[in-house]
Amino acid sequence: MGKLVASDLIAAIEDYAPLALKEGNDPTGFQIGRRDKSIERVLVTLDVRPETVQEAIEQNVDFIFAHHPVMFRPARNLDLSDPQNKMYADVLTHDITVYAAHTNLDKTNGGMNDWLAEALQLNDVQPFNITDYQSLVKLVVFVPESHAEQMRMALNQADAGHIGDYQACSFSTTGIGRFQPTDAANPYIGQSGDLEAVTEVKIEVVLPVAMQTKVVQAMLAAHPYEEPVYDVIPLANQQQPIGIGRIGQVAQSMTVRDYAQFVCETFDLTGLRLISNEPDKIVQTVAVVGGDGGKFFPAALQAGADVYITGDVYYHTGHDMLAAGLSVIDPGHHVESIVKDKMTGIFEKWAKQRGWSVTFIKSQQKTDPFTFIFNAK
Repeated sequence: MGKLVASDLIAAIEDYAPLALKEGNDPTGFQIGRRDKSIERVLVTLDVRPETVQEAIEQNVDFIFAHHPVMFRPARNLDLSDPQNKMYADVLTHDITVYAAHTNLDKTNGGMNDWLAEALQLNDVQPFNITDYQSLVKLVVFVPESHAEQMRMALNQADAGHIGDYQACSFSTTGIGRFQPTDAANPYIGQSGDLEAVTEVKIEVVLPVAMQTKVVQAMLAAHPYEEPVYDVIPLANQQQPIGIGRIGQVAQSMTVRDYAQFVCETFDLTGLRLISNEPDKIVQTVAVVGGDGGKFFPAALQAGADVYITGDVYYHTGHDMLAAGLSVIDPGHHVESIVKDKMTGIFEKWAKQRGWSVTFIKSQQKTDPFTFIFNAK
């Protein structure tokens, strides 16, 4: 198993959730510490709070991955009587590197809002509030027949070959490859100076251009040849839409009121806020944006949502939602803690694929600042 440097983990994260996807001035990305630090233990958390940092110290963690950036507001001074400043000092004192993937992780395919849509059991899920389109490329690689299945597996594990709701998509054809190794070559097949004719398989997969580096590296690592032959072809016929939200169809029809109860149960909530003029209306289409997504409600309405699920809805925005005839369920911001399970699983998959000797730890801290108090009268 190989050692992992922080910069390598960061590169993998940014392949998965490119920084180019972030919203405006969102301070996502590298936060604190050293990019050249060797890491063996990683803590995965929603928020970086003093209690989270103390947990990291107790767990001998080298690297903290968070969804929410640490430094939303710049420090005015370094007075360590301030809990936030003291937290920064603790991170630096214990040589912990901190990285956050925020709105880029919200937008990326297979990110936060896809996870929430999956938890809500939505079908036919699509992005909404489209802000961009992600260009696609086709990778074409030629391998000896004996290594074709191994190559397809390597490409699948690198997350190439996703087309809509299908994964592990590829196309293969068989032909004859011809080559003549020079005296300087060290051929896997044949001898220097001899003209060779080898049965080879051409494998084609589609992938987002942002993942090109990662997928090509995986292909090269799985290829037996000294000089692999491959093409990367830009595609003009298809692009993947990028949007911060997701919209889909409910698995089972129910009323707005019952759907709100379903959301409560899905995310194990004590309570939530419902904004609706028609709580007994049947729900068919649901839109979701994790976190503070109130400003996106017109886009959810335009996309055809019966119900919009988002957190931190403001009072006057709630009035606007009612006036527009949209039912809104506000389960709070903390439902994004789903990031701990999901990113830990992704990290462990990468570690297995890439030979990293790293332990990934899900934070046990509950960082939701709110507690529901029920009227006993």
